[in-house]
Amino acid sequence: MSESIDKSAKIGKGTEIGFNVVILRDVVIGEGCMIGNNVIIYEGTEIGNHVRIDDNTILGKKPLCSPRSIFKLPKDLKPAKIGDFCQIGANVIIYAQAEIGERNLIADMAAIRENVKIGDLNIIGRAVYAENFCEIGNRNKLESNCYITAYSKIEDYCFIAPGVNTSNDNFMARDKERFNHFKGVTLKTGARLGVNCTILPGKTIGKDVCVAGGALVTKDLEGEKIFAGVPAKEFRDVPDAQLLKNNLDK
Repeated sequence: MSESIDKSAKIGKGTEIGFNVVILRDVVIGEGCMIGNNVIIYEGTEIGNHVRIDDNTILGKKPLCSPRSIFKLPKDLKPAKIGDFCQIGANVIIYAQAEIGERNLIADMAAIRENVKIGDLNIIGRAVYAENFCEIGNRNKLESNCYITAYSKIEDYCFIAPGVNTSNDNFMARDKERFNHFKGVTLKTGARLGVNCTILPGKTIGKDVCVAGGALVTKDLEGEKIFAGVPAKEFRDVPDAQLLKNNLDK
């Protein structure tokens, strides 16, 4: 077994470590974890108990910053934190200063940027990209290849289908005025977004709102309604059997 583990790292009882793993200084790994092959865990990262991390994943990565970037990196990014009983797939990147709660599934090839906070019991699908300064609550399902733009907030029990796109810049990178108006999207508890729909900057999807596949959301949507079309317009009420209050996890 070939590995590089800094002497300052703390590794809990029963944790198994694969081949070619790099664990840098002050990393803390709990008990009963499974660390796959070719995993890199950067300085100070904290991993809870009974966490599975699959091959080629990187935890605690420091972000790059172009001279043209609108976001400037803080001098001292805090280490990433991963809660108990999480499952993290292969080729995942979780950046420094990301906080992941307990019992989350983060599937292969997902990327979780710095300053993202994720609660408990979420499913983050294959190749999901959550940009910086996002908040994701509890028991959400983000399906494969959806894009969560920076400064977005997803509350609880939301469903985001494959290929959903969100945005935060109405000026599309032109005009300095845009710096005063960056705003991601907000999904209230129980909101659902269908396959390949697009949400424009700053829009709020209300509690128990359902947006049909392929829709373009250009305004705030409220009221336990189904919205469809380009632009999205009210179609009908959400059936009572589909309301969140009738579908809460036991």
